[in-house]
Amino acid sequence: MATIVKLGAPSGEPITADLEGWRVVEGKPTMQTWVQHISADGSMLSGTWAATPGSWHATYTEYEFVHIIRGRITITPDGGAPVQVGPGDAFVVEPGFTGVWKIEEPVLKHFDIQRA
Repeated sequence: MATIVKLGAPSGEPITADLEGWRVVEGKPTMQTWVQHISADGSMLSGTWAATPGSWHATYTEYEFVHIIRGRITITPDGGAPVQVGPGDAFVVEPGFTGVWKIEEPVLKHFDIQRA
C-alpha cells in the first residue's frame, strides 16, 4: 500500500557534524540536519537542514533535491559560474558536483536525497 508521510517542523536532537564530503573554507559556519524520513528500502532520505553564514567546499556522491525555506546561498561549482538561491527556490544537485556553498544568510531547507 502506498503511503504519504507529511514532514512537520524539525524536532528532536539534530545531527550537528558537518556532512560527509563537506569542509569549511571560510568563516565558522555550523549546520544542523534533521532526518525526518527514510524509505523502507533505505534508498531515499528526507529532512530539514539549517546552516549559519560561512562557506563549505562540498563534494556530492548522491542526488539531492532542495527547497529553500529561508536564507540565501551562493553555490559556485568548481570552474563554473555562481548560482544564487533563496526562499522559495527549488533545485537539484547531481552526483559528482564539487564546489562552494556560501551561506550568505542563515538557511533552512528541505531536502530529499536519493542514495546510490
